[in-house]
Amino acid sequence: MGRSQETFNKKEVRNKKEKKRKEKEKKRLARKDNEKVGMDDMIAYVDENGMISSTPPDPTKKKNVLLENIEINVPKRDSSQNADPIRKGIVSFYNDSKGYGFIKDSESKDSIFFHVNNLLEEIKENNIVNYELAMGPKGYTAINVKKVK
Repeated sequence: MGRSQETFNKKEVRNKKEKKRKEKEKKRLARKDNEKVGMDDMIAYVDENGMISSTPPDPTKKKNVLLENIEINVPKRDSSQNADPIRKGIVSFYNDSKGYGFIKDSESKDSIFFHVNNLLEEIKENNIVNYELAMGPKGYTAINVKKVK
């Protein structure tokens, strides 16, 4: 089909495509003229606060860190934590019908679970008790629980 037989709509579509192609070419040439060459323009720096900046860090503010001071594991427990296996606390909650309760530790103020099977004698709420800690299926549990006289 020759161009003389083109409809107005087809001419408009062809003109829009041509115009778009020329604009794209202009943008490509403009980018090529303003292009920065080198890796230095792509480098970003991180300052001491963890913020990204375009300026390199000041070498006078550099801190020396000894390799021995870096800890990458869980800190070792002090021997003072394991000194006394018998702990003291107050029974904060006790459900006699279901057979469980909680003891509030007097030192750490943690709430420790206990079951009726681990009781050495009858207890009630607000009793002061001695107990030992053991790891249960869901965390620490109190065993060998008895009243302080």
